[in-house]
Amino acid sequence: MAAMRRASCAISATFSKFFQLHITTGHTFSPVVTNMTTDKYFKILPNSAFIHTSGSHKALSEFFDNEKNWGESEVKVGRAWKLDELRIKSNEDLHKLWYVLLKEKNMLLTMEHAAQEENRLFPNPERIDKVEESMKNLEDVVKERNRAYWLLETGETGERPSSLIEDELGREVHKMFDEHPVPMDHESEDTISKWQDVRNFQRLMKEKEFLEKRRALRRVRSHVCKLLRRFPDVDMEKLQQQYPEVDVQALRKRKDSRGHHDKNLS
Repeated sequence: MAAMRRASCAISATFSKFFQLHITTGHTFSPVVTNMTTDKYFKILPNSAFIHTSGSHKALSEFFDNEKNWGESEVKVGRAWKLDELRIKSNEDLHKLWYVLLKEKNMLLTMEHAAQEENRLFPNPERIDKVEESMKNLEDVVKERNRAYWLLETGETGERPSSLIEDELGREVHKMFDEHPVPMDHESEDTISKWQDVRNFQRLMKEKEFLEKRRALRRVRSHVCKLLRRFPDVDMEKLQQQYPEVDVQALRKRKDSRGHHDKNLS
């Protein structure tokens, strides 16, 4: 085992010296490596290249936009990828497209941060939303294919089960099931001591939701009164269908609905 380790280290050192020489000089070599502990030799073929799918700049330039877009107030871009367009692509194309979108998102986030640091306007910030929408649609297509495959093979979706549960603050959230080191029904003393704070939070949350609903109802009621005051001949049935949360007939008799015309109701 020790002899094999020494041989492996010698081979690695020899190849590292060769690649350093190759990168430094910039020429193509096809040397024969003979300075090894074994009798065999390895020959490196000329014009060899590493396999890659996209151009490698080997620099941080991929994190920045094209130089012609620097300082521009508007950058012309296309729309996001649609689900129908992604469904007709192969798995290999989707895999490549995912990394293209990921690189584009990293570039846009870098440019946005650079613009904020220099107190400049980031052109077309909706590009980030388009990339995120494309990535979401691509992920949905992959989930559809995985679900169809597992249903065909096993009769199950293959997805991790989930359900609506109450979180630490007592709110109903949709959460995926995962493993727990301690069963959830075994509550600790720290968890029990937090229930009073949770109840206070729930009370404040319900109060906030109630106030938001009341303000929204007031806005709708005020808007309907303005419509009745400005358009006294409006169709009451259609208006009631459009705003079912308020009583249009009762609002017609309010003082806020009276306009400068002779069609006011007493």
